[in-house]
Amino acid sequence: MNKNDIQLLYRYNAWANARILNAGAKVTHAQFITPAAFPHGGLRGTLVHTLFAEWIWRTRWEGTSPAKRIKPEDFPTFESLCERWQEEEIKLRVFVNNVTEETLQGQFDYKTTAGEPKRDTLWQVMAHLVNHGTQHRSEAAAILTNLGHSPGDIDLIVFLREQK
Repeated sequence: MNKNDIQLLYRYNAWANARILNAGAKVTHAQFITPAAFPHGGLRGTLVHTLFAEWIWRTRWEGTSPAKRIKPEDFPTFESLCERWQEEEIKLRVFVNNVTEETLQGQFDYKTTAGEPKRDTLWQVMAHLVNHGTQHRSEAAAILTNLGHSPGDIDLIVFLREQK
């Protein structure tokens, strides 16, 4: 995978996140915080998990291994979550835009939140993060659709066709 491929995937990631967040802006506060039968709970838990993954991986790529997780309780409102996500999106975009072909093919060391040392190839983990986001955006889309606020299609091919 090369830099152009990674940049395309991250443009898709931002586009798909925006579709979910735009639909999420239509829910009530009660709907935002209500638990649901999904792996990370309701809409708030699912979105916070997705944001957490983007944040922790970016910080690991930049050389820091946070030992704590972002939690749903850190975001009492949908607006507070969106504000934090906008900040993270800017930082993630800067990282992606500045990554080099050499860095993508190289390995990086980090520790899990439990302190376990790991080493991975950067492009593989960057691709993983977009794929991970796809899973949890799909869960968020299902929650939103059940609440009457479908984000519409969030498939990669839809994004690609819109770029033409």
